[in-house]
Amino acid sequence: MTPVPRRDEVLLGASTLKLPIIAPSILSADFARLADELAILDPSRDWVHCDVMDHRFVPNLTFGPPVVAAVERVTTAYIDAHLMVEHPEAMVREFRDAGADQITIHLEACANPGAALATVRASGARAGLAIKPMTPLDAAAPWLDAIDALLVMSVEPGFGGQRFIPAALDKLRDARERRASAGLRFLIGVDGGIAPDTAPLVREAGADVLIAGNAVFGQAHPADALAALRASVAG
Repeated sequence: MTPVPRRDEVLLGASTLKLPIIAPSILSADFARLADELAILDPSRDWVHCDVMDHRFVPNLTFGPPVVAAVERVTTAYIDAHLMVEHPEAMVREFRDAGADQITIHLEACANPGAALATVRASGARAGLAIKPMTPLDAAAPWLDAIDALLVMSVEPGFGGQRFIPAALDKLRDARERRASAGLRFLIGVDGGIAPDTAPLVREAGADVLIAGNAVFGQAHPADALAALRASVAG
């Protein structure tokens, strides 16, 4: 099978990476107008975040690889498939073949996180590891040197539009300090309740990737909402 083209080599290059990255989540987008919705992104600096839920690991059911494939057909932006599912390692190949550049799995969903992350890497995708609000960063520590991105959940995963949990700020700061002290290079993401009022707080705490669904696609004018979010964390 022909490998999925990598769209991340320039975006994630050490000399060209533009931080912070805004990653609008299609969970709040209009799927009937997906191409129009994603046209507001700047592929040179924005990601697309795809929230995959199985109604087992989280109490919601969203979509599978066909929707990720549809996203890949209408944008050249970097695609992060966030698998909020049980046994995520069993689905990695399908999401990679659909076009995911990064596959983010949940620590809490894996019997063997190291093996699951190895499966992601073997697929050719970059490996992300997500942790729920109540999961301490210590639980993820053994795998920080095996990931490309750490995703700190600032709401309980499952539904969009929830309020930001302030305790996530301490976890972001801790992740930044551990990364620096160990000389690691993983990106730090945050997901949940991100909007122009909370974005500066998480950026200051150490977040490199800001995931926002309702604050972008849930607004009357998504392009303006995305611009406002960018402006709130502009250097």
